[in-house]
Amino acid sequence: MWVLVFFDLPTETKKQRKVAADFRKKIMADGFTMFQFSIYLRHCPSKENALVHIKRVKTILPEIGKVGIMCITDKQFGDMEIYFGKNPGAKEIAPQQLELF
Repeated sequence: MWVLVFFDLPTETKKQRKVAADFRKKIMADGFTMFQFSIYLRHCPSKENALVHIKRVKTILPEIGKVGIMCITDKQFGDMEIYFGKNPGAKEIAPQQLELF
């Protein structure tokens, strides 16, 4: 399962830029990586784990701006087509699930 956080935060004043930068730093500290400038994603091994990270993001939401959170399955993520200009990018391989016995 993948959790995507996408946002559009105001950056007109120095204070707004700091709030936006702090939000990015906090979600990155929770394991999210940048997919595009305002889209961050994180792989989660289960729906329950995804809900934990979604809850964490909700606790750090900025006062103003738009933030969206979406979950997609590994299959949906794997079916995504990514292009760099007109050239297709290499498909990203999902991390392997480790099993403990």
